[in-house]
Amino acid sequence: MAPKRQRTIDPGSSFYGSPGSSFMYNSSPYGYVSQPPPPPPFPVVRLRGLPFDCTETDVAEFFHGLDIVDVLFVHKGGKFSGEAFCVLGYILQVDYALQRNRHNIGRRYVEVFRSKRQEYYKAIANEVSDARGGSPRRSASRAKSYDEGKDSAEHTGVLRLRGLPFSAGKDDIMDFFKDFVLSEDSIHIIMNLEGRPSGEAYVEFENAEESKAAMAKDRMTLGSRYIELFPSSHSEIEDAISRGR
Repeated sequence: MAPKRQRTIDPGSSFYGSPGSSFMYNSSPYGYVSQPPPPPPFPVVRLRGLPFDCTETDVAEFFHGLDIVDVLFVHKGGKFSGEAFCVLGYILQVDYALQRNRHNIGRRYVEVFRSKRQEYYKAIANEVSDARGGSPRRSASRAKSYDEGKDSAEHTGVLRLRGLPFSAGKDDIMDFFKDFVLSEDSIHIIMNLEGRPSGEAYVEFENAEESKAAMAKDRMTLGSRYIELFPSSHSEIEDAISRGR
């Protein structure tokens, strides 16, 4: 779907002097030196005014028909700000995404803006910093109680993963848990009602001790996303799979 580059040269134009040429004259004995091409545009938009119970699935449905690579929700002071960044599969899809400006998710109309690669990466850095305790004391104490709740949960050998990139496959999850012995059959990527990845998955470890040890990976990054881990069970796997059918 990416636009094809124009490869023809206007009649009568000089190859070395054409404005679009990727070569420039250099007085050195080596003659013409190639200039590196500019980086390609980054297909990301920013959303504002999202419902506070909004999920990645809601955003994917809002942009129905577009290829969603990543959805990053923005938090301020430990609370969801109602803003998010959405990375699309192709730069041409940004224009289609902008057509959804002021359309509704639930009862809220959502504003859609063009964004930049740097803004998206800065938002990732802020989210990871906050998750790892790089924010003020209140966030640190909240994270502590959050972790204590996970530590007290019973382990059955199953973990639930939340916040996966929509493009993540079983190989990515196996690499994320590379210190543990996993097979493809032990990984269950959950789909939504439309058959698309929901951003969640379940992983079955050899035993409860292994899943408890794997919790050390909680809030570590897979690609550009930090992944949240939760103790789970085999019955939750069955329920999640049946909901996505």
